Amino acid sequence: MEIRKVAVIGAGVMGAGIAAHIANAGVPVVLLDIVPPAAENRNTLAEGAVQKLLKSDPAAFMHPRNARLVTTGNLEDDLALVADCDWIIEAIIERLDLKQDLYQRLDQVRRADAVVSSNTSTIPLQALVAGLPENFAKNFLITHFFNPPRYMRLLEITGGEKTRPEALEAVSRFCDHKLGKGVIHCKDTPAFIANRIGIFWMQVAVLEAMEMGLSVEAADAVMGKPVGVPKTGVFGLLDLVGIDLMPHLMKSMLDALPEGDAFRAKAGMPDLIATMIRDGYTGRKGKGGFYRLNRSHGQKLKESIDLASGEYHASVPANLASVKASARGGLGALIGHPDQGGQYAWRVLSQVLAYAAALVPQIADDITAVDKAMRLGFNWKFGPFELIDQIGAAHFAEKLATDNQPVPALLQQAAAAGGFYRVQDGQLEYLDTAGPYRTLERPEGVLLLEDIKRASQPLLKNASASLWDIGDGVVCLEFTSKMNALDPQILELAMQAIPLVKSRYKALVIYNEGSNFSVGANLGLLLFSANMASWQQIESMIEAGQNTYTALRYAPFPVVGAPSGMALGGGCEILLHCDAVQAHAETYMGLVEVGVGLIPGWGGCKEMLQRWVTNPKRPGGPMPPVIKCFETLSTATVAKSAQEARDYLFLRPQDSITMNRERLLADAKASALRLVEGYQPPEPVEISLPGPTALAAMTMAVHDFHTMGRATDHDVTVSLALAEVLSGGDTDMTETLDEQALLALEREQFMQLLHDNHTLARMEHMLETGKPLRN
Repeated sequence: MEIRKVAVIGAGVMGAGIAAHIANAGVPVVLLDIVPPAAENRNTLAEGAVQKLLKSDPAAFMHPRNARLVTTGNLEDDLALVADCDWIIEAIIERLDLKQDLYQRLDQVRRADAVVSSNTSTIPLQALVAGLPENFAKNFLITHFFNPPRYMRLLEITGGEKTRPEALEAVSRFCDHKLGKGVIHCKDTPAFIANRIGIFWMQVAVLEAMEMGLSVEAADAVMGKPVGVPKTGVFGLLDLVGIDLMPHLMKSMLDALPEGDAFRAKAGMPDLIATMIRDGYTGRKGKGGFYRLNRSHGQKLKESIDLASGEYHASVPANLASVKASARGGLGALIGHPDQGGQYAWRVLSQVLAYAAALVPQIADDITAVDKAMRLGFNWKFGPFELIDQIGAAHFAEKLATDNQPVPALLQQAAAAGGFYRVQDGQLEYLDTAGPYRTLERPEGVLLLEDIKRASQPLLKNASASLWDIGDGVVCLEFTSKMNALDPQILELAMQAIPLVKSRYKALVIYNEGSNFSVGANLGLLLFSANMASWQQIESMIEAGQNTYTALRYAPFPVVGAPSGMALGGGCEILLHCDAVQAHAETYMGLVEVGVGLIPGWGGCKEMLQRWVTNPKRPGGPMPPVIKCFETLSTATVAKSAQEARDYLFLRPQDSITMNRERLLADAKASALRLVEGYQPPEPVEISLPGPTALAAMTMAVHDFHTMGRATDHDVTVSLALAEVLSGGDTDMTETLDEQALLALEREQFMQLLHDNHTLARMEHMLETGKPLRN
C-alpha cells in the first residue's frame, strides 16, 4: 500500500508537530481535536495549533506554505474527514480508556485497510487493541515520534502479533523516505529503547552529581563532549526539555517497568527538583532551571544552582583535569582519572552502559538498534555499545566486577569475543546475541561514505579533503577540515580531481558526513594573513577560489552538490556552481559574508545575479533582480530549510531535496548519473546590469537604514561595496558583462574591505564568540 493522505488525532504539541512534518513531506494531513466546552469556534484547538506552529522557533514547517496542506477540524463534526486517509495517527492524552473510545469511533469511519497507530510509549500495544475488532488489530501499530518531530530523526515502531506485515512495511517506508526518519523496529516494552535508556541516564547523572557534591557545570562538562553527548550535558538538557516533565516520566516508567528493573532503584525525585518545579523553575520555559539568566542591573549574567543549597550563583566553567585528559586519551582516560570528574564519569557510565547491555535482547533484537536509537533520539555521538568498545569490553567488564557490580551476560560475551563491533575485510560487523558476528547491512538506497572509507583508500587526499570512488563511475569530493571550512588545500584537491575524473570517471559529487556541509572559508587563516599584511597571498587565495569554482562549473562532466546542515559563505558558493544540487531537507544555505565585514568573493555575487536576471518569474525591468540580490546578500539571509532555499534562488527548480539524511549520497549519485548521458558543460552567461542607476538606488536605501538606526557605520561601508558589485560598476543596460568582469569586481571590493580595521574586528569577534559584531 502507498500512503497518500494522513490524519492526526490530537492537536497538542506532539500531534500538531507530527502533522506539520507530514505536510513538510508534501502529503495532505487532517488534524482533529476535541471541542472545548463553550467554545465559539468548534475547531479552535486544531486551528490554534496550526497558528502556533507557524510562529514556532525553531520552525515546525519547512516552509509556511506547507500549512495549506493541513485541514483542521474537530472530533464531533469532522471525524468523517479520516475516511479517505491511508494512515491515522492517534496522539491524545495517555489514558487507555480515552484511546480505546477513540479507536471504536475511528473503526466506524476508517477504510478497512487504513492503518491506525498510537504515538504512545507507555501503554502496551496489546492493551490498546484489547476488545477491538480483528481487522482493527491487524492494521494497528505504535509509532513513537520524538519532539520536535521535524528535527528529531528517531521513530520507534512496533506491531502486535496480529499486525499485517504490509501495514508495518508501508508506514516504515513512508517514515523513512517521506519523513526522513531513522526507523527503529523495537519490541513492545516500556518506553521502548531511547527513553528507557536515556531517562535512566539522566536520572543517574543527576543523582550521582548530587551525591558527589558536584557543580552542575562540572557534571555537564563531563557528561557532554567527553562522552559524545551534546554540549548541554545532562542538566542543560533537562533545562531544555523541561524539568517538570521528570515526575511524569518517572511515574510512567514506574507504572510500566517490571519488578527488579534497575531503574526502580533510581526513580526517586530529589527534594531540590520538587522545590524547583513548585516554584516555577522548570527550565528555559520557566523562570530558569539548573541554569538561568539573571537580567538585573541591566546586564545578563549566567547563573547556576547549587545542588546542595538550592541557591543561585554566578556560573563558573569547570576546570577538570579528567576532561582535559579525555581530549588526549579518550573515554578510557576519563573514567580512569582519579579526580571528581573521572569518578563521576565512571559512576554514571558504569550503571548506564551496563543497564543497556542487560536490556538486549529484551528491548531490541540487536545492539545496532539500541546504538542508533540513542544517536538519533538523544543526539549521542555514540551509542552505549560503541561507548563500551571505546573503553574496551573486557576492561569495562573487569572494572564492573572489581566494583562488585553485576556483569550482564551480553557484556561477558563481548568481552570474550573482543568487543561488540569489529571490521572484517572492510565490512563493519556487530556481535549477534546468538553468538557470531553479523555484517551490518544497510537498507536499500542507503549509501554512506563511512562504509566506503572503511573498505577502500582515497583516490586523492590531503589534510583538508579527500576524493573517493563511490561506484558506477562516480567519485566523491569530501571536505575533512575543522567544521569543513574551505581553505587552499581543499581548492587544490578539487583542481587535482578535475583531470582525474575527466580521464577515468563519469561524474563528481561534493558531499561529506559532517554536521555541516561547510561553514564557509577558513576565517582564521584569512584574518591571520590580513594581520600579517600578506595581501598578495590573500588575493591569490580569492582568485584560486574563483578559478576552482569556475573550473567545476565548466568541467566536462556533471558536478552535483549534496549538502546537509549549514552551507554558508564559500560553502554556499561552491553549491551555486554545481550542475545540480541534491540537498538534504535540513540544509541551511546563505551568503553571510557581510556579518564579518566582507562580501561573497568566490563567485557568489556573480551566480546570484545570473540567477535573478535570468529567472523567468522575476519582476520586469532591470532593477528588481539587482534589488532582490542586494536584499538577500546585504542582510546575510539564511534559508531555514532546503524548501525555503528555493525562495532565494539558492536552489533552482531542477535541484532536488532528500528527506532522509542517510539517503542523501545515494540520491546525489543517482542525480549525477542521470546527467551523464549527452552531458555538455553550460555556456558562459553574459548579463546586462544598470550600473550607476542601481548603485544610486541602493545607496539611498542604505543611508535611509543608517538614519533610522538600523545600520551601523560599517554596515554602510560593507553594503555599499556589495552594491558596487551588484550594480555592475561602470556599466549600463546597453552593455553586457561577462563572468570574469563580475569576478574582478568581487575581488576588488573584497580586498578593499579586508584592508578596513572594522572588518578585521568583525572577523576576530566572530572567531572568538561565534556571533557577529555590529560596529
